[in-house]
Amino acid sequence: MRELLPDQLKAAWSDVEAGRITAEEFEHRRVQWLGEYEHRWSAALLLEGRPDLKTSLLAEIGDYLHCDDPSEVERRCRGAVGTLATEWNQQVAAGERTSVEGYYDRSESYLYDLMWWHSLVDDDGPLAYVTALDFATGRACHDVLDFGAGVGAGGILFARSGFRVTLADISSMLLRFSRRRFESRRLSAQFIDLKTAALPSASFDIVTAMDVFEHLADPADTAERVWRALKPGGLLFARIHAEDDPDRPQHIVRDFEPTFERMRALGLVETWRDGWLWGHQLFEKRRV
Repeated sequence: MRELLPDQLKAAWSDVEAGRITAEEFEHRRVQWLGEYEHRWSAALLLEGRPDLKTSLLAEIGDYLHCDDPSEVERRCRGAVGTLATEWNQQVAAGERTSVEGYYDRSESYLYDLMWWHSLVDDDGPLAYVTALDFATGRACHDVLDFGAGVGAGGILFARSGFRVTLADISSMLLRFSRRRFESRRLSAQFIDLKTAALPSASFDIVTAMDVFEHLADPADTAERVWRALKPGGLLFARIHAEDDPDRPQHIVRDFEPTFERMRALGLVETWRDGWLWGHQLFEKRRV
């Protein structure tokens, strides 16, 4: 299996502490390795004829939402966090599932926010998908579910690498946009609207759930649904964490201990943790 970036950084820092390399050499390696991850991410998402990832993603969202002014699209992307918070506070009854689901079904601001996040301009967190891809490749996985798939970028990364991809989300709008992105790249995938369809049982070798559980009215119940969708021995790659952030009122869960308790009871066993970059964990479904 390709060496994982968080593990590379951990080992390199041990070399610093042992005096085998300097802190400056560590930083040089960190920048180089992150650059390799960024290249893999950008190569998967970049549309033909676009010079860079940001330009490509802005063009996609502008075309979809019928805005042909790239500067205006970027302005909306950069302001999406504030717009989301205002919309949420005005429109959503916190804790009410139908209210939460309805918001995600109609908010174009969330689409702008996710596409900007995937551009890596402000945050390299989406690169955790590359770590998930390396896990999946190293474990000879074939069927992947991106749970809470958003705008489909992680699914595109996996599809480019030859995986059978399924995207699931509660937002019909985001699923329509994701379907269009796959079609424009001549990639195939299955799409599940979680408002109207259930996840198939024992169908996936790996499930990715990137920054999803903090948005859910019942994350413990969702963990069980994901567990049922995994094949025996299947993997869940997820970041199950959220901090207090007034700019993100849509993060409605802070305490995940009930979720982890349910996962332990089901036999989802943590086998790896990223303590160096983004804080994701890998869980394996015990074989009966």
